[in-house]
Amino acid sequence: MPTIRDIAKAAGVSPGAVSRILNNDTTLHVSAGTRKRVLETAKNLDYKKIPRANTPITGNLFTMGIVLWFSAEEELKDNYYLKARQGVEDFCVKNSINILRVFPGDSEYFSKLNTVDGLICIGKFSRLEIKSFINICSNIVFLDMAVDEFNITSLSMDFEHAVYSALDYLTEFGHSKIAFLGGKEYVGKHELITDARTTAYKKYMNHRKMDCETYFKEGSFSFESGFDMMNELFRENNIPTAVFAANDVIALGAMKAIRENGLKIPDDISIIGFNDEETSAYITPPLTTIHAPAYDMGQHGANLVYVSSNLSIKTPLKAKIPCELVVRESCRRI
Repeated sequence: MPTIRDIAKAAGVSPGAVSRILNNDTTLHVSAGTRKRVLETAKNLDYKKIPRANTPITGNLFTMGIVLWFSAEEELKDNYYLKARQGVEDFCVKNSINILRVFPGDSEYFSKLNTVDGLICIGKFSRLEIKSFINICSNIVFLDMAVDEFNITSLSMDFEHAVYSALDYLTEFGHSKIAFLGGKEYVGKHELITDARTTAYKKYMNHRKMDCETYFKEGSFSFESGFDMMNELFRENNIPTAVFAANDVIALGAMKAIRENGLKIPDDISIIGFNDEETSAYITPPLTTIHAPAYDMGQHGANLVYVSSNLSIKTPLKAKIPCELVVRESCRRI
């Protein structure tokens, strides 16, 4: 059976754009030609919404609310959260589940969700927002945020194990001057979110008695910030032998800065990213990175919400999804 990814590949657009076009998302700004091409591709591939086996189609379908912490425009630039939402929506399509999607800034943001049977919140949210979501729907799952409230189910990446595997890989290659390039994220009224990658890096380096303060930088999760943070290390003459970047976009910015300062990757500086963006395998050199299965997280989250509606138990789950180190050519032994 053809999937949204198949349509995206054939039509030459992103899976997220395909999903939004097929769901008649009026907030998506694409040309009429692109919209027509996607719809014709879906028709040619005989794409259909297939109901769950032995489940009759009725007018009383399950409605899944999906809350995004990014705006529609920002989400199109962030493949990680786009993949998570795609995982949720592909599950919904396969099981004939209605989708009600809201973005920050939508009018009547919370009131739109009053009719949902289950709710998935993708990204980072403030304490006040979390409380508001709980009041709307008790059948709720947070994706990519380890919510502290005991009665809330959450799925997130196992960042600590992922960071440790990356740093183990570098230390086994003889590196001890390992820089960390991360980003700060805020929610609500400038409420800082603690990034698990930052915590894991400091914990690892301190345990190994290696210098982490000299080589620690935090900016934002962007190409420009990665470039600026790496250049800042050069200006301070604190040049590491290896860099761990909190996402692949930061890593790409750092790689540009390294080259512009006359050094080579990995001959002079090794580098590891995070997320395993599709482009990371095709840059020079191909980037060693951590594969974070965002699409799988979305599928698991949607399944949890859907199944929970048929359970008499209300015990929440706190789960961490394992990530895998993908070894390519951006690191070397010293």
